[in-house]
Amino acid sequence: MKRSICILLILVLCLSTTACGRMSGSAYGVHTIETLVEQDYSLAFRINDPTADFVIAALEVLSAEGKVDELAVKWFGSKMIDFDANAKALDEVTEENFPREFIIGVDINSFPMAYVSNESYWGYDIELAIAVAEKLGWDLKIQAIEKENVYVELSSGNIDCAWGGIALDPKEVQQGLYLRYGPYVENDIVVATRNGNMLFNKLMLQGKSLAMCSTQEAMDALKRDPRLERRLGQIMRLAGGTTQCFEYLFAGHCDAVLTDTTAIAYINSH
Repeated sequence: MKRSICILLILVLCLSTTACGRMSGSAYGVHTIETLVEQDYSLAFRINDPTADFVIAALEVLSAEGKVDELAVKWFGSKMIDFDANAKALDEVTEENFPREFIIGVDINSFPMAYVSNESYWGYDIELAIAVAEKLGWDLKIQAIEKENVYVELSSGNIDCAWGGIALDPKEVQQGLYLRYGPYVENDIVVATRNGNMLFNKLMLQGKSLAMCSTQEAMDALKRDPRLERRLGQIMRLAGGTTQCFEYLFAGHCDAVLTDTTAIAYINSH
């Protein structure tokens, strides 16, 4: 009898350990339930502005040197950023390079590409832009813009380059309002949940709680799914951005979040 009880206790302990292992492994990490918007990030410059030649060449040199991949692994855990590589690209630029101020416009709601942390701009795109400026001997200046205003910001001279989690308007690109370089990374807007949550498709979202950023882009994405849009009054709209959405998700305050695939890559690698 005692031997049977001991064996039973050992089996229970083993099963409990296995279960804990599954939970600890699945408590962290996020997976996509539904894709709402397929998009990607690019850079934009004024037409015929030599700034583009220098920046693109610097990016290609940094790519050839491995800096682009190094930062991608640091931020996303993989080499998911795609820039052309050419170690001699700067030597091939015909214009003469002078020290200058280089102003980029970023979307600070595009964590982890560009965002504000401790009252400073940070993110993958910011760190890569810093490397580009150092390579060129330029002073980098960063300012927040709305991605809907890329053409206005460029044409007015307020910025030299739209770069920092910017999904360009396909219509503006087609009209040739500015020079596009990219895309360099795919960034879809999706509905996602924690690994371990038994939510695998959009039909399973019925009756579940959802959190999202309080941005126009998030609202526009939500409208791609009429069923989600009808539940707008029940959806938590958070002013704290993507990081707050994930905080709510992992704290159990919501079942799913509306987010970006680049943000998921960051979360799953940290």
